[in-house]
Amino acid sequence: MAEHIVSFYHLNDITEAELRKHLPELPDLRITEIGDTEDPQDYLNELSTATIVLAPLEKERRIGTELLDAMPRCRLIQSVAVGFDGVDHVAAAERGIPVANLPGFNADAVADWTVGAMLYLLRHYAAGHRKVNDGGWGPEGLRGRDLSAMRVGILGFGNIGRAVARRIDGFGARVVVHDPAPSEPGREYLSLRETVATSDILTLHLPLNPTTRGLLDEELLATLPRGGYVVNAGRGGVIDEAALARALDSGQVAGAALDVFTEEPLPEVSPLRGRSDVLLNPHAAGVTREAYHKLREQLFATLTDVVNGQEPLNVVNRTAAAG
Repeated sequence: MAEHIVSFYHLNDITEAELRKHLPELPDLRITEIGDTEDPQDYLNELSTATIVLAPLEKERRIGTELLDAMPRCRLIQSVAVGFDGVDHVAAAERGIPVANLPGFNADAVADWTVGAMLYLLRHYAAGHRKVNDGGWGPEGLRGRDLSAMRVGILGFGNIGRAVARRIDGFGARVVVHDPAPSEPGREYLSLRETVATSDILTLHLPLNPTTRGLLDEELLATLPRGGYVVNAGRGGVIDEAALARALDSGQVAGAALDVFTEEPLPEVSPLRGRSDVLLNPHAAGVTREAYHKLREQLFATLTDVVNGQEPLNVVNRTAAAG
């Protein structure tokens, strides 16, 4: 059976020639790219012969049941990212199609951004820049906090959460963790409410699912020590953004740094825009040269394994399939 890769993922500089170079055993490989402005419904014929599908990153182009039913020969749907929001992985499992992701490739990049965001908030980088840029001088209004004096709560302790913890350890801060599956001996694991209620800085590295959607809401934010900070480089939907804005207005939260949002791009009417106490980033915390190099390596290795008849790594829907 000839291999046919259908990509919803914009290949950028991962060219068709490069895919062929990394899959030399497939001289008859067929590659179809569905552009990010194209309607996947126009590609049902191509999907009918697809053996490997690269999932979209955009939730608006999500592979749901109709598209899954159009790809009866598919042996793998590969997310070209850590997240896999671009595919209904439960429905895929029901159809016997494994869905895999690429965990860890940008863990260092996101962890670096996260710690940098904490320092940005604690040391008033933006205010200091504005003062000098506007002709001012001196430390007035810029008294910050030492990261070493903070208690940092990490919600979600996967590859990225652990990478953040290692960096925070180097500053001498106390780290507490909430995760349903403790994975690192010696860490201080607490319940969700205990973690939030005792953290000067709360950093979120959670997946988005029915359990975590809207998790950090008004009630939970009210338990954060007054004047605490919130950092989110995980999934935007885990925070109730309107509640966060109100907490910032009241002083319950002193500042927030956000790389991800419930709706992306961030709507113009968002109450988080135009604030001096919020750092906004366009879902780019994991974007570095090194991370992209690791992504490519993992992607090519996975595709090679699958076309050679091996089981794909990092399948995220095995439990659903077993059910």
